Parts: sequence; C-alpha cells; structure tokens
Amino acid sequence: MPRMSEAVLAIDFAGPHVAVQDGGRHGLMRYGVPASGPMDRTSFAAANAAVGNPAGQPAIEVSMGGLVLDCLSGEVTFAVAGGGFIVEHAGDKRGAWMVATLKAGERLAIRPGHWGSWTYLAFAGHIEAKSWLGSMSTHSLSGLGGGRLAAGQTLTLADPEVRDDRNGPITCPVIARPRSELRVVVGPQDRFFSKETLSNFLSSPFRLSDAYDRMGVRLQGPSLAPSVALDMPSEAIVRGSVQVAGDGVATILLADHQTTGGYPKVATVVDSDLDAFVQLRPRDHVGFLAVTPQQAVEHIRLRAATMSRYLAAVRDGPCNTIGVSI
Repeated sequence: MPRMSEAVLAIDFAGPHVAVQDGGRHGLMRYGVPASGPMDRTSFAAANAAVGNPAGQPAIEVSMGGLVLDCLSGEVTFAVAGGGFIVEHAGDKRGAWMVATLKAGERLAIRPGHWGSWTYLAFAGHIEAKSWLGSMSTHSLSGLGGGRLAAGQTLTLADPEVRDDRNGPITCPVIARPRSELRVVVGPQDRFFSKETLSNFLSSPFRLSDAYDRMGVRLQGPSLAPSVALDMPSEAIVRGSVQVAGDGVATILLADHQTTGGYPKVATVVDSDLDAFVQLRPRDHVGFLAVTPQQAVEHIRLRAATMSRYLAAVRDGPCNTIGVSI
C-alpha cells in the first residue's frame, strides 16, 4: 500500500453545514460544551471503516448543499457513505456507499440524490484541521473545532494512503435508511401535558419543518401546548429530547443541541432511531411510538450488536458486506 507525505485538495464549492466532524467532544456537557460529532453516526462509522480508519477519525460531513473538490496533488483512497447522494468522480457518476481513489487533476463532486440529508466523506489519511478541547468536531454556531469548509480553501491530508484493494461499493444497511416512526420514552416532563395532548402526540403525524439544522428540527403538526404554567428550572437535556416551547411547537434536539433547557420534554427519542431519523428531509412525515425504558435499552443493545457485525464486515473489505444480516 503506497504512501505519500500529503495530498492537497482545493475546495471549489461547499454548501452550508459542510464541516469536519470526528466522533464527538464527549465528557464536557457538564461544563456547557455540546458534544457535536456526526449527525448520522452510522454512516460516519461506515465511511471510516470502509477505508480502514480507526473509529471516530475525522471525516467531512456533507449536507444537502453538496461539496466539490479538486485534487491538486497526491492521491488518496476515499469513501462516501450516507443517504442516497450522488458522487461524480473522474467522469464517472455513482451513488454514495462507495470507495474509490482520488488522484491529482481529478474532481470529486458530492450532491444530494433521491433521499437523505447527510453523507460522509472519509479519507485513508489524516485531515489537517484545528482541534478544540481535544476534538476536531465542528460546533456549527461557533465554528470551533475542525471548521466549516468554504470555497477557496484548501484541505490537506497527511499520510494519504492508496487502498485500491478496497475500491468498489459498500452495502447500505437497512438501519441507515430514513426512519419515519420513532420509538420514544414518554417524559420526563409529561406531567405538563394533558392526556389529550399526549394522545395527540403519539397518534398524529408530524412533518419536519424547514427549521432544521445541527442543533435540532422543529416539527409541524398538532399543538402540544403545555396545560400548566412552565415553572420547571433549567436542567440537562440530551440528543433526542423532544422539547416543547410555550407555543406548543416541538423540537427534536440533535448533534449540536444546547446542554441545558427550561422547556418541558414530552418524550425522548430512543437513541438507536436517531441516525435514521436525521436522514429524513424537511416536509417528510414522522410519527411516534411509545416504548418502555426497558424496551428502549433492548432496542439499543440489538442495534449495537447489528452495527458491530456490519462494521466488522466493512473493515474486512467493503464488498464483504454482501449477505451480512443488517
């Protein structure tokens, strides 16, 4: 596997929210620092595994705005995983969930396809970017971390590696497809809502609004206005909290969510459903299914075991995922 000192890529175009992300900035939420990290952790992990990277190595998160890169020097194997994005490379057009090698003089363009909101570009090399509090994950509001990509910048990869033996398709697992029914554990502030409101929450369809970014997405649907005065103190919140403001509009909190909040949470989305949820697009429908805390734990454990098998197969070679139970 040949190595070179570096590869340099010119950013010709980068849409909003295209940024460096690693596995996340963990252990600091007690100090008010969001964890950040990838919106879709499943696809992020698949992209890194496909090029043989360690789990959590920095990659590029690409939004529906898309990304266009020109390779100025060097060569490097890359993987794109997440959503149904379209990849144009060296004159060929393919779907995401693939591995190829980018060489000097070639262009790589990633654009949205028929489904999905996020995809991940991982390189068999190390992205040179800033680190903040021990992580390159980019916090979208502050820009701290590895940073957002913008036209006119260059991206340098240290120790790029060519792994032509890994070139080819990656199987897109079923668990990476969009999920429109989310399992939730009701509460912890369900006492603020009437029985009728809770019933509407669990039985009515909602839509994702255009107010959708890395902090969260506001939902359109029946009003979930609290039935009592909001006298709760601010408290810790987590990714997946379904927070309801005084106007009755619910927001599902995502990767860059704030660490505390004073609005009641009607429910919490089971963590194993969140990666598939973020691949929905604005105006897509979503509904909620109540489960017990024990059922939530069982779903999370089952999904973790499924992901472990899948990623092990991808690390052995992307084409080896054919036939893996996913």
